[in-house]
Amino acid sequence: MERLEAIFSPASVAVVGASTVPGKVGHDLFANILRGGYTGTLFPVNPKARSVLSVKAYPNLTEIPDPVDLAILVVPPQAALATVEEAARKGVKGIVIVSAGFREVGPEGRAIEEAVTARCQEAGIRLVGPNCLGVINPHPSVRMNASFSNRMPAFGHISFISQSGALCTSVLDFAAERDFGFSKFISIGNKADVDELDLLRYLHRDEDTQVIMIYLEELRRGPEFIQEVKEITSGDRPTPVLVIKSGRTVAGARAAASHTGSLAGSEAVYDAIFKQAGIIRVDSIEELFNFAGAFAGKKTPPGNKVAIVTNAGGPGIVATDMTVSSGLALARFHEETVEALQSHLPATANIYNPVDVIGDATQERYERALEAVIKDENVDGALVILTPQSMTNALETAKAIVKIGQKTHKPILCCFMGIFDVSAGVKVLQENRIPVYRFPEHAAKAFAALYRYSSWLNRQKLAQFSLEHDTSRARDIIQSAVAQGRGSLTEWEGAELLRCYGFQTLPSFVAQTREEAVEYAESLTYPVALKIVSPQILHKTEAKAVRLHVSSPEEVTQAFDDIVASAKSYRPQAEILGVLVQKMAPPGEEVILGMTRYPVFGPLLMFGLGGIFVEVFKDVEFRVAPIGRNEARRMIRGIRGYDILKGVRGRPEADIGALERALVCLSDLARNHPEIRELDMNPVLVHEKGKGATVADVRVILEP
Repeated sequence: MERLEAIFSPASVAVVGASTVPGKVGHDLFANILRGGYTGTLFPVNPKARSVLSVKAYPNLTEIPDPVDLAILVVPPQAALATVEEAARKGVKGIVIVSAGFREVGPEGRAIEEAVTARCQEAGIRLVGPNCLGVINPHPSVRMNASFSNRMPAFGHISFISQSGALCTSVLDFAAERDFGFSKFISIGNKADVDELDLLRYLHRDEDTQVIMIYLEELRRGPEFIQEVKEITSGDRPTPVLVIKSGRTVAGARAAASHTGSLAGSEAVYDAIFKQAGIIRVDSIEELFNFAGAFAGKKTPPGNKVAIVTNAGGPGIVATDMTVSSGLALARFHEETVEALQSHLPATANIYNPVDVIGDATQERYERALEAVIKDENVDGALVILTPQSMTNALETAKAIVKIGQKTHKPILCCFMGIFDVSAGVKVLQENRIPVYRFPEHAAKAFAALYRYSSWLNRQKLAQFSLEHDTSRARDIIQSAVAQGRGSLTEWEGAELLRCYGFQTLPSFVAQTREEAVEYAESLTYPVALKIVSPQILHKTEAKAVRLHVSSPEEVTQAFDDIVASAKSYRPQAEILGVLVQKMAPPGEEVILGMTRYPVFGPLLMFGLGGIFVEVFKDVEFRVAPIGRNEARRMIRGIRGYDILKGVRGRPEADIGALERALVCLSDLARNHPEIRELDMNPVLVHEKGKGATVADVRVILEP
């Protein structure tokens, strides 16, 4: 942390490659530090210049007579390694490489970047970049704009991390227009050394940072990132983290042999990581700022019940619609609240939620209405909407809102519509850290984000399952298939593998002949199911090689012949190992459990409604393994069809506890056996509460 502190709050800075030519990055970056009012000592390094902007220049780092905390390199890649050697000898603590031309241009640049990074690590120097905009610390005690953006932002309590340098300048412009301040502003470029996790750790400890915003293109850490960020967002001193990630519209799902593999694209991985780490994902730069403003108010609602106070019906309806669609609810007022509103408001006012104080409302009417609803135990927070009308005093109304806001722990979000007529009131709200928006839908969505974070902070934690697995037998099953050069397990092998991890499967037997099939079916209770067993036929239904509800010896014989014929017709070269005769599962709700494996992130688990509709409705949730009971619980509750499992229209409640256990067992299986590339259990029939869940079909794909 001390080395990162030297990057953000250095006592001295050397700009290597400082230029005397305006318009060059080395000149403009040096000028930005100089003109931004940097409070430390600044040294230009340029072997061909006596001075840069009237500041004495030095030919190299080692010639500087004083200590140097931070060196900013604006030099070609070939010169960077030699400069890092100088920095190591000089005792520099941190380096920011602004220059491009490293890993992003190809193998040669990558090799230079890796050599630079290795030398920095050997010398104990932390490195930001290369290929970045730089770093900015607007704090009055530092005032360092070490970037090639000529705009020094105002000081605030929100920090911003960006993987894109180009986006940073747009964000700074956007922030200036909104009078939005920053604690730290960092462009990380290629992330050769310092990455998002390093900065999240640092900013979490930074007393000036209360909210962290990130623009993300890719992560290079998986489970480690989740575990550490979970502590940041919900530990002893929680810090909200908001992320906008590029590429949401490109799902990137792979051609895969399993439902899980085909549904799980790169966005599924990132959504899972964000949910597991307690990160709030946003859809746009504007939403990033809207949510950050709400979180900067440092108040989260205890629940999702909202009161709306407005002086115009239309915006109140918009806010109501957006409130409900965002997962919030309109609060139902206690009788005492209704009576208080009735006593203070005119007869034409609406005293039920949303409260309409009428267009001629003065600041006193707003104050009385807001004071009444915010005191109500059924209200978890309020949205206050003001439209400029003839009797409206935006400034005094804002002051009244501030006064009430200072007396309550509940969040109050405002929408002051318009620009010039309400600007004085908006300024007062912003100065007192009460979030204010131009449109009611923005306020409602920001409140919903606060509620999601509050739910994350206050989530219940159940005791973990105590599980034992037969890992050695499971390993033998997999290794046997691998030794034979097979790319998958048969369904019979897959079922045996699952039994090693405590899954309930159906009694089954692989019959080589129709006589064996009849004999085994007779030993079971009819009806039975018959399925082809072939390593080359994974989608048995597609091959018309499945028969269900077979109820007699004659039907078994006919089904056996039909299945073999269909399989040979579907894939003539397929190896037919036999026909699986299986007991039909007792009734239950159909769900799917699955896994697919990703580089860096490892196993990605999937849960959703199953059967033949899984790829139609795509009602699924993903998580990165490992998971425990609590994450499994949130995963199950996250699907839209969760109410089906809870029991609807007279159907019994499903055994959700058995599903939680099954997901944790799947997580263990995926972690213990890296040879498994993809796995589907579909359908899994979840029986009524207390009766468990049965895997009716399993598909296991191995690494080639």
